[in-house]
Amino acid sequence: MILKERTKPEELEILLALKPRMELEEKVLTNLFTMEKGYEGEVQFDHWFTNYRVESLIINDLLLEVNGTLFQIDSLVITQDRIHLFEVKNLEGDYYLDGDKFKTAAGAETKNPLHQLSRAESLLKQLLKNLGFYIPLEPHLVFINPEFTLLQAPLKSPIVLPTQLNRFMDRMNRTSSKLTNKHTKLAEALMSLHIKKSPFTRVPGYEFDRLRKGVICEECGGFLESFDRQRIICSNCGSRINVDALVLQTVKSYKILFPDQKITTTAIFEWGDGTLPKRAIRRVLQKYLSVKGEWISTHYE
Repeated sequence: MILKERTKPEELEILLALKPRMELEEKVLTNLFTMEKGYEGEVQFDHWFTNYRVESLIINDLLLEVNGTLFQIDSLVITQDRIHLFEVKNLEGDYYLDGDKFKTAAGAETKNPLHQLSRAESLLKQLLKNLGFYIPLEPHLVFINPEFTLLQAPLKSPIVLPTQLNRFMDRMNRTSSKLTNKHTKLAEALMSLHIKKSPFTRVPGYEFDRLRKGVICEECGGFLESFDRQRIICSNCGSRINVDALVLQTVKSYKILFPDQKITTTAIFEWGDGTLPKRAIRRVLQKYLSVKGEWISTHYE
């Protein structure tokens, strides 16, 4: 049973919304690429994990703190006799371990994901002890990308390579598990400690007036221009897109970037640079959102 679904990180949402509307520095673009790649890998992991059939409690995307130290958990699976701790990586290419160093085939050293897993394992053990739960913890480092290879991989390690995924799942499914109220209390305790607002979020400063306005085509990322009643045609890729979907997409990007601002017909009209007619915006807002206020104070939630 999945108790906590995976959601796209707030920082990633903001950067994706900003990318077509302002010029991002190279280091920000690098961070965006890394986050996108990581999230894609986690989604692939979730898809693969739907083959898991054992009675368990699954918690995704946990940000926890113990003794003043924050740590992130990609996925946690609580079974009868143990907790499975998953760290997921979406690397591709050839890598190898040189002692405790993690390197590309060309010899470039990069951050060792085994260290990250070990850190999360150690901190989670401390937290469980503080909460009064004594249950074995089994860590796994899953390389989900089929284009990843670890040369000279150690025989005994928490590493799960792409070619081992099916066999690993078979072993997981052969383990019997029967949960009790104790396991539910453990899951509830961990979720209650989840930190929703990450202090690690790094986004560039931005203002409404300095961002490029317009409606963006989800197919190609270009800005849309022409409008004909129920559809807008993208001049870049030729896609014909439903107006309702475009209004809601435009509202979503506005809410991501300006969460404290009210959603009004005028605000979305300006955010879309007049591409979407006000009558269409108003109709969609009334159809899909709740109307708040009256007359000039009317807004939507």
